[in-house]
This record gives sequence, structure tokens and C-alpha cells, in this order.
Amino acid sequence: MKIIWLGHASLRIELEGQVLLIDPWLDGNPMLPDDRYDEATKGATHVLITHGHGDHASSGAELCKTLGVPAVGIFDLMGYWEEKHGIDVVGFNKGGTVDLGGVKVTMVNATHSSSFSGEDGPVYAGHESGYMIEGEGHVIYVSGDTDIMADMEWMGDLHKPDIGILCAGGHFTMDMKRAAYAAKRYFDFRTVIPYHYKTFGALEQSAEALAAGLPGVDVIEPEVLVAIEV
Repeated sequence: MKIIWLGHASLRIELEGQVLLIDPWLDGNPMLPDDRYDEATKGATHVLITHGHGDHASSGAELCKTLGVPAVGIFDLMGYWEEKHGIDVVGFNKGGTVDLGGVKVTMVNATHSSSFSGEDGPVYAGHESGYMIEGEGHVIYVSGDTDIMADMEWMGDLHKPDIGILCAGGHFTMDMKRAAYAAKRYFDFRTVIPYHYKTFGALEQSAEALAAGLPGVDVIEPEVLVAIEV
């Protein structure tokens, strides 16, 4: 398995022979060099979207067209993309599990907001979400944009993820200390990878507080386009 950070909240996860792009923000992502887009997206089999905000979803539909792969995400947004952009989609909802070529993906709750910009203001984009991704003997929890929530208790108990990819930049989501609290209280991770940080000055720039709050857990600060192999 390879987990590759594409900057901000964008991920490339390779497992079970599939290549999942999660919230692949290309145009406008200050952390992803323009000349490395092909490297970031090569061989992708699916595009997963956690919610509709531009720094997560703005490249999604066009990328699916270019690559000829389906978009996967909340039913409301997927239905809209299917009609507007004519792409293949897999729309589902909280508690649902889909099989993406041997990778089992379950949609779980998050607490945030979800919309995109329209001519008359924000447009509803379905509900924000996270994912439990199962394959190759591992369960990865990709939190999406969220704060701490009580749902994490049953999510950790039921799915038992061993890898946590947690939003931890603060301002728009939980910060490093809150992410550490959530991981320690509700989960039993062996590996934690922070994301949704460093991108802008308003966000946290270091994961030191996350690592300090999780003794005994392998906290890995990702580097853009450098594979973390599990």
C-alpha cells in the first residue's frame, strides 16, 4: 500500500491494484507543482470526494472526464455531477459501503459544511463525510474536514482503523491538539498522518503537537508526492 500526499487535503492511495484519488485539488493548490499533475493522477481508477468545497472538489468532475474514471461520493453531489458533467458516478450515503475493485469504502460522518459557489451564492452539495477504506489487511480512516465528534467512538470501535489520516490544520477543522485528543480517546491507530495543514498561513505548519499528544503512535508528517509505504 502507498499513501501519497498531494498537498492540502488531496491524497493518492494505491492498494488492492486500485488507485484512489481523494479530494484531488489540482488547479489552485499551492502545494502541488503544475508540472507534476500527471505524476499525481497517473493510473487513477476512482476519484473520491468528501464534500463540495472548492479546495476539495473543484477539480473532481473535470479530472474524471480527463481520466475516464468514476467519481465516488455523497449521493446528492454525485447526482448533480452526473447530470451536469456527464460523468460516471458512484453515489451513496452515510453507512453505505461500496466495493471499488476489491477496496471496500464505507462512508462515515463528519462535522463541517458542504457547498460550492454559485451565481447567487453557495449551492448545497450534500453532506460532508469521511471514509473508512479497507484493503490489504488495513483499515484507513480518512477524516475529511471535521472537528471532534462523539460519532468517532463507535466509528473506532466498529471499523477499528489502524491508520488515521486526520485533518489537523485548525481554523476550518480540528487542529493538531484536538486531532491528537480524538485519536487517543476514540481510536487505536498504529499510524497517524496529518493533512489539511501547511497550505495557508491560517493553518498549522507543524505536526509537533500531534506527535507529542500521541506517544507510541507512528506520526508521519507527509511530504508532497513522496510515498508512505505501509
